Amino acid sequence: MAIETTTPQLSVLRPDSPQEPLPGALAADPPLQPTESFLAELRCHDERLDGATPQEILQWAVEEYAPRFTMATAFGPEGMTIIHMLAEVAPETPIFNLETGYQFKETLELRERVKQRYGIEVQFKYPEQTVAAYEATHGGPLYNSDSNRCCFDRKIKVLQKAACGMHAWASAIRRDQSPDRAKTPIVGWDKKFQLVKISPLANWSKSDVWKLISDQDIPYNPLHDQGYTSIGCAPCTRAVLFGEDERAGRWSGTQKTECGLHSLDNED
Repeated sequence: MAIETTTPQLSVLRPDSPQEPLPGALAADPPLQPTESFLAELRCHDERLDGATPQEILQWAVEEYAPRFTMATAFGPEGMTIIHMLAEVAPETPIFNLETGYQFKETLELRERVKQRYGIEVQFKYPEQTVAAYEATHGGPLYNSDSNRCCFDRKIKVLQKAACGMHAWASAIRRDQSPDRAKTPIVGWDKKFQLVKISPLANWSKSDVWKLISDQDIPYNPLHDQGYTSIGCAPCTRAVLFGEDERAGRWSGTQKTECGLHSLDNED
């Protein structure tokens, strides 16, 4: 009696959803891991650099992390001072802007002035959908009803993608800008984006920033001369009133003070 044999059919197992790529420095070559010893090392760097100048901090960052060191900028006065310093220290540093599609035209024009002044072309990083497609998906501007979701989709997700494979990024925040930023370290581990976050201007004041801009004739957004002390997306930004803190014009009338890029619980 012949035994009938059949060839087993191979089946391909597919997960319900594709595996998420590793974020930030975890995806770099070589990767950085936030081990206890590495975080302790960052704290030592933070303490050592707390009294350093921004230029010295940037020089250290470049020596330590380039070519996997980058910067995100919204072209604020602080960001413009760092771009000015990087043009002297390491002009090859990749710098990018999160182009949400809602930025002021003055902000976009400043990108061209940076190119003309320093020869640095700031890269635009775009969300997955255009403004038209995004608003069509959500039945209109989402910033009116859910600004947190709008910021997440058009900023956070874009930065996550831009940071993938990098070791460190520079931020332009200062400790005296708002209570949310008062504990900003010079060097720390960014848990949200999983890479080293360096804030060379953390110890600077607003007057320090504007003195350098004046002394070095650094280009800046003309909206600052109209009372806009902090500039983000046009629909969610207004000029500040006398006596308000400099970020009061962002998401005015809500409890929201940050888009999520620089959250208090984002640092170790």
